Amino acid sequence: MGTPTSVLEALKSSTDQRVKVAVTDIDGILRGKYLHKDKFLASTDSGFGFCNVVFGWDSGDVCYDNVKYTGWHSGYPDALARIDLSTYRQVPWDQNVAFFLADFVDAKGGPLGVCPRQALKKIIARSEKAGFKPKCGMEFEWFNFKETPQTLAAKNYSQPEPLTPGMFGYSILRSSLNQPFFAAIMEELGRFDIPIEGLHTETGPGVFEAALLYSDALKSADRGVLFKSSVREIAYRFGILPTFMAKWNAQLPGCSGHTHISLWDSTDSRNLFYDEKDPFKMSATYKSFLAGSLRALPELLPFFAPTVNSYKRLVDGYWAPTKVTWGVDNRTTAFRVIPGSSKSTRLEVRVPGSDVNPYLAIAACIAGGLHGIEKGLKLEDTPIQGSAYHDANAIRLPRNLHDATLKLSESTIARDFFGDEFVDHFVKTRQWEWARFQDSVTSWELQRYFEII
Repeated sequence: MGTPTSVLEALKSSTDQRVKVAVTDIDGILRGKYLHKDKFLASTDSGFGFCNVVFGWDSGDVCYDNVKYTGWHSGYPDALARIDLSTYRQVPWDQNVAFFLADFVDAKGGPLGVCPRQALKKIIARSEKAGFKPKCGMEFEWFNFKETPQTLAAKNYSQPEPLTPGMFGYSILRSSLNQPFFAAIMEELGRFDIPIEGLHTETGPGVFEAALLYSDALKSADRGVLFKSSVREIAYRFGILPTFMAKWNAQLPGCSGHTHISLWDSTDSRNLFYDEKDPFKMSATYKSFLAGSLRALPELLPFFAPTVNSYKRLVDGYWAPTKVTWGVDNRTTAFRVIPGSSKSTRLEVRVPGSDVNPYLAIAACIAGGLHGIEKGLKLEDTPIQGSAYHDANAIRLPRNLHDATLKLSESTIARDFFGDEFVDHFVKTRQWEWARFQDSVTSWELQRYFEII
């Protein structure tokens, strides 16, 4: 997208006085603002202040009462956000306004310990120091409804009208029915530097899936965060409301956020996962990476399943993994080995839902695998044949956010890679989320108990 110098020169000569900047909170939600061009240019070296409440509230803007980093006790001061000029792009559906991502630094100018983008950058740096350059690609499934934020709120988020009826995966008819929306996603996101390799309907009423082109790990996470927000913005124009909830309806499949990963050498010339002589094309590095991923998965699960709702997706028979398993081209396992060419051999991590924070999902993918390489772990288990749901010997993943968060809080792997400050903060935010759920009265309870108890 140009060098930092050329980007700044282009901005200086632009007649548009606006620049759009955004950061990402702990849940992976974009928070941003417009800056006047002069303010932006003055901030490119020094950074700009952004209220640190973005790490002090939940997805509904309710302030945590249990975190150390910020709160009423701190007065919610500004944190320093630094603009990443390499993220420059223009927003096609907003008059091509210039757009940049930023991340946070602390008072000494170092990475802010609770910033998800900084957490990923830290783990990438550790990987690259060991000689491994991670490349990733993300896939997202999401449901679409003939609703607006106002109409759905008026219904109290009950019985939204799907964009199309029925279970119709890979449907040419359904994509033709909504062709302008499909075309806008493909074309406008491409111009927004989020190239899409494939877009199709999935099994379920009004559900789509998009595969984003793979890239370096940080760029892939940036694309993942921007993809979800961009789809919503484009959909509004068509009177459509998307959801990236992991499971909006118990009778339908959930929404995945599958993550594909491979490690390359520092020159980008060799896929270090590939071994032509191995039956599954898996190098020794690949096998250790997978062994570490299997070992770390139960401890890192909240990075792949971050909400109360995430665990409603991880149930048997609905295309989501439920156990610590691996297989070769097996879509019932947590880790799907994809043997291909020297360019395409990779690992698909099938645990993440579409509700993930992409920075944390990719960071956890790298951390688990790198743990296996650093510790020299051997891939001892054989690949699952057939349905992993029926493997009685496999470890069952935690069934809810509370149990998963407890494992994360005690994880030496998480603390080694993410650091105590990040893990402690993230754990508190998940405990907060669970507590809010425990205090809620659900429609299931009303239907079950209202009349007869």
